[in-house]
Amino acid sequence: MVKDYVPLLILAVVAAGFALTNIGITLVVGPWRPTREKMDPYESGMTEIQPPRQRFPIKFYVIAMLFLLFDIEAISFFPWAVLLRPLHFSGFIEMFIFVVALLIGYLYIWKKGALDWE
Repeated sequence: MVKDYVPLLILAVVAAGFALTNIGITLVVGPWRPTREKMDPYESGMTEIQPPRQRFPIKFYVIAMLFLLFDIEAISFFPWAVLLRPLHFSGFIEMFIFVVALLIGYLYIWKKGALDWE
């Protein structure tokens, strides 16, 4: 049984070796000459004219994280839908519990006001 995992181990060693070799070559060969222009922040093709005066609202990040969370959980429905027949009623009950947990989480963030846009 261990011999079945030998190709996977070889692949992992080769990938790690390749990554470490590239990092090592870059550190040894690549020049490091930091200047003021190179260290300035640069975003969206525009240099910073003045520092930002107001803070960016945290609501944007909360909405983005909630979208990712619920999007990744929605992806789990596809394998379940494919395997529904072999799973029989027990698979249906397990997914029902999963959906109830999602619904509780959704209602919680709704009651907390995380989905308010104002």
